[in-house]
Amino acid sequence: MGDKEVETLSAMADLVTPMAIRVAATLRLADRLDRPRTAAELAGETGADPDALERLMRHLVTVGVLRRDEVGGFTATELGGALCDGDPADLRTDLDIDGPFGRGDLSLAALLHSVRTGEPAFAAQFGKPYWIDLAADPARAQAFDDARAATATVAAPSIVAAYDWGALGDVMDLGGGNGTLLIALLNEFRELRGTVLELPGPAETARKMIDAAGLSDRADAMAGDFLERVPPGSEGYLLSAVIHNWGDDEARRILANCREAAGEDGAVFVIERIAKPTRTQADLRNLAWFGGKIRDEAKLTALAEAAGLAVAAVHTEGEIAVLELRADS
Repeated sequence: MGDKEVETLSAMADLVTPMAIRVAATLRLADRLDRPRTAAELAGETGADPDALERLMRHLVTVGVLRRDEVGGFTATELGGALCDGDPADLRTDLDIDGPFGRGDLSLAALLHSVRTGEPAFAAQFGKPYWIDLAADPARAQAFDDARAATATVAAPSIVAAYDWGALGDVMDLGGGNGTLLIALLNEFRELRGTVLELPGPAETARKMIDAAGLSDRADAMAGDFLERVPPGSEGYLLSAVIHNWGDDEARRILANCREAAGEDGAVFVIERIAKPTRTQADLRNLAWFGGKIRDEAKLTALAEAAGLAVAAVHTEGEIAVLELRADS
């Protein structure tokens, strides 16, 4: 192996620069550097040690995130400007160590635990599972729900177009967040009725969103836990971007609960982004954060069959795949 290859591998394994950028995102440095400012000026605003902050910012100059003038004032480069709040990529939110995603990524420091045991690294790193840790911090939980709603907004048009949801009289969106997807479905299919099943906090938010959308006559939200029980009575049960958050045992339990609720006539719809061989990074994140897994159609089919369901059809629209599951008779 030549020097260039060694240098490339070393850069790929580097932790200093990624963590320095994440600290900058957490401290909102780019937003504070719309004009030249010194580390000493920023230390009080950010709650940082002046000398340590200066050293961090000097490194960020080295890697092109910040620039420094001749009197010691720092500003953000064009690259560093991507860490500003309001940037279209919303990168700062993803990298914020105090946020739900940045904190989740810290569990990758314990990835060895996951690889050795197959268990989530997050609990090994922080002493409790990701979802319990998230629920204990209302601000972080709200940030997670907001990000989930943004993702649902992007995916909703493809999901709406992937299937004739109007052929169903009533649907239940399990883990449906603030109701974004259900609202999109009900706006497109005027005869459809629906319910969001969520934990108490998100369920209340979904109920408010449904009311604001003028859909309270056709929709509602209820508190519940699909790992424990799924209420019967709906013609379709939606699991949108849910199954990948869980390991095989939990995923089978969720699907089995849906199978029981759907009975012989209802359907279960597993909605996921089409698994690609290149989604390895997301797969490891799911493993480390909560023991989840990115699964292709064959693996999802195997899970369904283990839960007493059979794939009746697969509907695709863009990057979205909708597996229509029905009782395996």
